[in-house]
Amino acid sequence: MMLKRPVPSLAFDRESAHADALGASFDGQGTNFALFSAHATRVELCLFDDSGKVETHRLVLPAMEGGIWHGYLPGVGPGQVYGYRVHGPYAPAEGHRFNPNKLLLDPYARELRGEIVWDNALHGYVLEDQDDDTPDLRDSAAFMPKGVVVDPDFDWEADRALRHRWQDTFVYEAHVRGLTMRHPGVPEDDRGTFQGLAAQPVIDHIKSLGVSAIELLPVHAFANDRFLVEKDLSNYWGYNTLSFFAPQARYLRTGTIREVKEAVRRFHAAGIEVILDVVYNHTCEGNEKGTTLSYRGIDNASYYLLSPEDKRHSYDTTGTGNTLNVAHPMVLRMVLDSLRYWVQVMHVDGFRFDLASTLGRESTGFEREGAFFAAVRQDPILSTVKLIAEPWDVGEGGYQVGGFPWPFREWNDKFRDDTRGFWRKDQGLVPAMSERLMGSPVQFRHSHRPATSSVNFLAAHDGFTLWDTVSYNDKHNEANGEDNRDGHNNNLSDNMGIEGPTEDERVNESRERRARAMLATLLLSQGVPMLLAGDEMGQSQDGNNNAYAQDNEITWIDWSQPRQGLLSAVRDLAAFRHEARLARLRFASPLGEGVGDGPVARWLHPEGREMSDADWHDAGLPLFGVDLFLPGGPRLLILLNAGDEAVFTMPEGSWRLRIDTARETVACDEEAGAETTIDWQSVQVFWCMDAPEPTSEDEDGEPEAAEA
Repeated sequence: MMLKRPVPSLAFDRESAHADALGASFDGQGTNFALFSAHATRVELCLFDDSGKVETHRLVLPAMEGGIWHGYLPGVGPGQVYGYRVHGPYAPAEGHRFNPNKLLLDPYARELRGEIVWDNALHGYVLEDQDDDTPDLRDSAAFMPKGVVVDPDFDWEADRALRHRWQDTFVYEAHVRGLTMRHPGVPEDDRGTFQGLAAQPVIDHIKSLGVSAIELLPVHAFANDRFLVEKDLSNYWGYNTLSFFAPQARYLRTGTIREVKEAVRRFHAAGIEVILDVVYNHTCEGNEKGTTLSYRGIDNASYYLLSPEDKRHSYDTTGTGNTLNVAHPMVLRMVLDSLRYWVQVMHVDGFRFDLASTLGRESTGFEREGAFFAAVRQDPILSTVKLIAEPWDVGEGGYQVGGFPWPFREWNDKFRDDTRGFWRKDQGLVPAMSERLMGSPVQFRHSHRPATSSVNFLAAHDGFTLWDTVSYNDKHNEANGEDNRDGHNNNLSDNMGIEGPTEDERVNESRERRARAMLATLLLSQGVPMLLAGDEMGQSQDGNNNAYAQDNEITWIDWSQPRQGLLSAVRDLAAFRHEARLARLRFASPLGEGVGDGPVARWLHPEGREMSDADWHDAGLPLFGVDLFLPGGPRLLILLNAGDEAVFTMPEGSWRLRIDTARETVACDEEAGAETTIDWQSVQVFWCMDAPEPTSEDEDGEPEAAEA
C-alpha cells in the first residue's frame, strides 16, 4: 500500500506509538519508528524527499522506554526516505561519540536509498586536525545513504523453506555479480543483480551440478571502502557491513527488495536452498578514527566492544578496526532480529557466519556455550535453519575448528590444506587424508556431533581457485595495488612446471587430471561438500589469491570456454554421491569395532592387506584405499593415488568400477578383476556387487528431525 507523501503539519500520534518492534514498521495506516540508544539524550527523525537529497521534516521522537526511542507517524508509508540525528555527550574518553550534525542510518532499515559518498564530513571529529576530541560540525546528510520504509506484503504463493537434510547437502559458494556479469543467457541489464541471479539459465546450470544450496557472498548493504575508491578499485566481496537488514542496493535492478524475494522463490521452485554469508562480527565504520554512519553515532558504547584499558579505543578481534558487542542484550537482539527477518520475511534457508569465533567471545575469550550460541540454539526459528561457522578470527585463541556447538557446521580448512598437499605429492599425508575422507573425526567427533559437521572445500572466495591451485606456484596480486604484498603465501599449490596459462597440452592434461582427482576427493568424503562457483569450469583469477577488490573480469565467471572434463566430472561425481547415499550422519568405525549403526571402514594397502602401523608411517606411500561398508547401502572401495601408475590388489568380493578420474568421462560401469591398474594422479571407486542394494529407509536409522 502506498500512502501520500507527508504534509507540513505532520505530527506523531502518541497513543499509537510502541517500542516492541525496532526499525520502521508500516501497519497500513502509518509507520512506527523505533531506535535503541541507551546513552542518548534526544533522537530526531529526519524525513527526506524521494531523491533522498532534500530533508523535509525533522521531528523529535516523543517517547522512550528501556533505551528505545519511538514515535508513530500516521500517513507515512512505503517509499518514505528517512534517517536519524542522535543527541548525547561527545566524550570519546568515556566511549561516547554523539554528534547530531551527522545523519545516521537506521540499523533496522530494510531498504536503502543512495550510497556513501566519501567526504570528511562523514567523520564525527575534525579529521583534518587528527584530534578526535573535537567534534566536526558539518552536516553529513548529503553524503549518506538513507533508510526507506518498505511494504511488507509479498505473494509467496506456496513457497516455504526447503530444509534439505545435511547428508543430502551440496553447497555452491557464489557471488551475485560474479556469477552473472558474463553469463550470455542473462539479459545485460539484469547482470550483477538478483534478477540476473535468478535467471533460468543460471538456475539450470546450478541444478545440473547436483547442487542443493547456493551460498551467496554478503548481500547485506556494505561500504565501498574509501581507500579502494580512491585507487579506482571497489569492495567486491562485501565483508564490510553497513546494514544487517537491507540488501546491497547495487544488486537490485529496480531498487526494491522484491527482487530478493522473487529470486529466493525461484531457487526454491528449483529445489535449491539459499544460504547467506553474513558478517555480524564488525561493521564498516572502522576503528575510533573511522566514520560515523550509524552505530557509532547512535550509541558507540553499546554497539561496539571498547578497550577495557581506554574506552576511547575500539577493541578489535576482526582485523577491521572494530568488533560488534554481541554480549550486549540489545545488540544481540539486533543480530537475532536480523537473522529471523531474513528467514521469516525473506525466506532464506540458512547462514554462513563470517569470523564466527568473534560471535563467541566473552570476557574470558571464546566460549562455545556463550550468549550468542545459546540464543541461536534455543530460538524456535533459527535453530531449524542451516548454520555454518567460519571457525576463526584474528584474535588470541580465535582458531576454533571443531569447537562450535551443534547444530552449527563448520568450514574445515584442514580438509582444503591436506587435500591440496596430498595431490601435490607432499609426503606423509596418507594418515591426514584418511581423516578427511571420514569427515575429520578428530576435530568433530565429540559432544554428539554428526559426521556432517565438517563443511569440506578445495577452494573458497578467499585464496586460489581450484584451477589456480594447479596453475601457479606463487600469488599474483599486482592488480590490488599493494605491490603483491597482500594475500597469504601458503597456497599449497603447484603449477605443474609452468607458471600460469600455457599451450603445453601435457601440462594442461596434468592440471585437469589433478583437478578431477581433487574434485573426487571432495565429493567422496564424509561431511558436507562446498564448491566454489566456477571451479567446475576451471575458472582462473590469474593467480590472484586476494581478489576482494576486483569487481571485474578477474573475478567474474567466464562462461565462454568451460573445461568440459571438469564440468562433467562434477556432475557425475555428485550423481554417484547421491546414488550411493554416501554421506552419513554417523562417523565410521574401524572394521571389527563397529559401534552403533554407522559406516564401517577398513583401510587397505596397495597389496590388498589392511594397513599396518608401519604403512601409516610410510611417508613415501602415495596410494591407499578404504573399503567402506554403508549400512543399508552399498559396499564401496575408494582408491586415491597421488603418485605414478600403480597396481592395487582388490579385496574379496565381486566388484564393478564406477568412477575413474583418469578418464575424461569419470563415470563408468565395468567389471573389475583381482587387480586394478590405477593411473597416475587419479581416484577410482568400485561398487561391490555381493553387497545388498541401498534401501529406501532413512539412513543410519536416524530420525530426520535430529538433522533439522
